[in-house]
Amino acid sequence: MIKSLKFKFVLIFLIVFIPNNLIAHTQHYNNLKSIEFDIFRNNKHIGKHVFYFNFKKDINELTVKSKLNFEIRKIGIVLYKYLTEGTEIYKDGNLIKFNSTTVQNNKNKYVNLINNNNEFTIDGSSYKGKAPLEYVIGTWWNHNIVKAKAQISAVSGRIIKQNVTFLGNETISIDGKNYETLHFNFSSDDNKLSKDKKLNTDIWYDKETLYWLKASFDKKGKWEYRLINIK
Repeated sequence: MIKSLKFKFVLIFLIVFIPNNLIAHTQHYNNLKSIEFDIFRNNKHIGKHVFYFNFKKDINELTVKSKLNFEIRKIGIVLYKYLTEGTEIYKDGNLIKFNSTTVQNNKNKYVNLINNNNEFTIDGSSYKGKAPLEYVIGTWWNHNIVKAKAQISAVSGRIIKQNVTFLGNETISIDGKNYETLHFNFSSDDNKLSKDKKLNTDIWYDKETLYWLKASFDKKGKWEYRLINIK
């Protein structure tokens, strides 16, 4: 009951205090072509994450393809290798399908998700079952995630119930350019989760366009997503 009231309070706060266009549908991204990030761990560049957007106006359908690839090396030896590719399809602003494959060292993970009108059906390497349409795929580019009660792991399909905290307006500098941003923290709602499964990620969205600009989290090191370009 307390957790339910807490989420309702956070949601009311976001609706009242965050600009109205922050809770728009994914049509906000119809004119976007790509977003590209460099990935850093302990301030060392290790890989990239790129999103490609393709909007078909005649059928009002948005397809978002993503590819993430990084390696952690020590003395020239690859200690950890990670590659994931995913595709999100939105019709009339609503997610209708999502698929992803991930290779984490020698371990394979996947997600196959379909919108069955009144709920999501998920076949994932960590979760198989149903989920409400209000849950959002955890790929971060979609600002609707700030008002979701839970996100669906884009790697394994796992349901991650979340607390969202608006940390305020913040000016950040990326490659010598200043951006006015909205700064959020996302944390796991379940305190019983093991440390490696707990969510604790800071995300920055451009205050005007609401495009994702930066991410930061600690997980066996300090990780950062730094924007390269938006087209």
